Amino acid sequence: MAFDGIVTRAVTHELHEELSSGRITKIYQPTDTELIFTIRKNGQNKQLLISIHPNYARVHLTDEKFNNPKEPPMFCMVLRKHLNAGFVEYVEQVELERIIHLSVRSKDEIGDEKNKKLIIEIMGKHSNVILMDPERDMILDSFKHISSLQNRHRSILPGQTYIAPPDQGKLNPLNLDGDSFVRKLDFNQGRMDRQMLNLLMGVSPTVTKALADQAYLGNQNTYEQTYNGFKEKLTKHEYKPFIISGQKDDFHVLDLIGEHEHKTYFNQISEMLNEFYKGKAERDRVKGMTHDLMRFLKNERDKNERKIKKHEKTLKKAEKADDYQKKGELLTAHMHLVKQGDSSVTVVDYYDPDQTEMTIELDPNKTPSQNAQHFFKNYQKLKKSKEVVLVEIDKANEEIDYFERLIQQLEQAREEDIEDIREELQDQGYFKAKASNKKKKKKTIQPDYYQATDGTEIVVGRNNKQNEFVTNRLANKEDVWLHTKDIPGSHVIIRSQDPSEETIIEAATIAAFYSKAKMSSSVPVDYTLIKHVRKPNGAKPGYVIYDNQQTVYVTPDENMVKQLKK
Repeated sequence: MAFDGIVTRAVTHELHEELSSGRITKIYQPTDTELIFTIRKNGQNKQLLISIHPNYARVHLTDEKFNNPKEPPMFCMVLRKHLNAGFVEYVEQVELERIIHLSVRSKDEIGDEKNKKLIIEIMGKHSNVILMDPERDMILDSFKHISSLQNRHRSILPGQTYIAPPDQGKLNPLNLDGDSFVRKLDFNQGRMDRQMLNLLMGVSPTVTKALADQAYLGNQNTYEQTYNGFKEKLTKHEYKPFIISGQKDDFHVLDLIGEHEHKTYFNQISEMLNEFYKGKAERDRVKGMTHDLMRFLKNERDKNERKIKKHEKTLKKAEKADDYQKKGELLTAHMHLVKQGDSSVTVVDYYDPDQTEMTIELDPNKTPSQNAQHFFKNYQKLKKSKEVVLVEIDKANEEIDYFERLIQQLEQAREEDIEDIREELQDQGYFKAKASNKKKKKKTIQPDYYQATDGTEIVVGRNNKQNEFVTNRLANKEDVWLHTKDIPGSHVIIRSQDPSEETIIEAATIAAFYSKAKMSSSVPVDYTLIKHVRKPNGAKPGYVIYDNQQTVYVTPDENMVKQLKK
């Protein structure tokens, strides 16, 4: 992921054009690493995302929706105090570094105009957002407070003078001509991409490798021409943002990489960044929010698996039940051969076609009759335990199936799905509901809606509440219902009595994508009419049985799913 100085230059250029002279109307801090600014310009609201996430630090415009906390964090309140209702004067980059300055003109409590500067440092785990007073060169507050004990070069605390990050001693390509560039390379040393990385400011390995590949085995003139072409694109803001998807996703704004089958181009830098980071950042947020739930579900699943192993041992013992019954009956038939105190007796086995003899071990402290009763009691006990254990194994398997479905749903959950799953576990008695005086608002169930290529509507449940809603309440009895065969996944509905084969394949692809087999190929998906789908009495949420089904085999395709989303 190459959010380097060049991407920073591109997004800064775009943000300056989109936001300068715009008015800040809202500021939110939805998470402990993200800020959202709503900026109104020319009658339109633009939403600016600033993230200092250790893996996904970035700045761009977004249309993504965030859940904001009821009480704004302290830094958010400070930003509102100083920047709310202010006007963005300019957005600029420092050299070719991953540092952006957002200059804001606002009014203080008594109505005097003041200038404030928001400094955004995009530096991986060291990323930060700093609000400062440029007139006094003083820090007002920051996302992360850094003391001198944590960083000897500079401290970032309210009241301190702002000190920029240390210079890395690299050269800004915008100020370096082709001849000087070539003279600084050692052509005898090799590893030209590594040399360029150590020489040039703001470039990532993605860029230097692409430049080295373009000039591969060329002479100094070839390298100079390659560099000059790169610099010209950079100077003139000739950006062509793209994402490469594959084993390792990547993106950039300068199209230096050759043809690639999985390259997708975008019209705007923010559009590309939003697309690239959106799912990744949300999954990371969801992972943090669901850590306790996931641990609980896996523990409960594992507990039931251990329970089944224990019951299987009991079943193995129960296999001897018929043997005890046989011994009891043979002993009863040969009671005349047994005397008090005998430790064994040899009898004819009437159950054997060959009428062979068998020896039955006895308890010498018991009478012959008591020994026979002992065998019959063990027979009854094991027979009864077998019946109980088989029921318990069925219950444990149902629980495992239920928890596997919830684990799959949680792995693909969005933020809005988490509360549904948590509430379901409370309703099922696994969690105690937190005591609250507030009356709970009835939530609207909102499944996902897709549109097939021919315009047919497809509806998808992302959790058990949504699954039951789309299957039992939303769908008509003649609609087509789909689900991955014997694999945990979503309920999918085609709102048509006679969908085309193409629509069935598209809906099946969506069903496979929202299943445990998301990363597999040739996934079996069953489909039948809603009237053939039913929920057994007492079944867990989201569980159904069905018949009259047909099966198609599809390979999950994320790009197709995105394209069909309404």
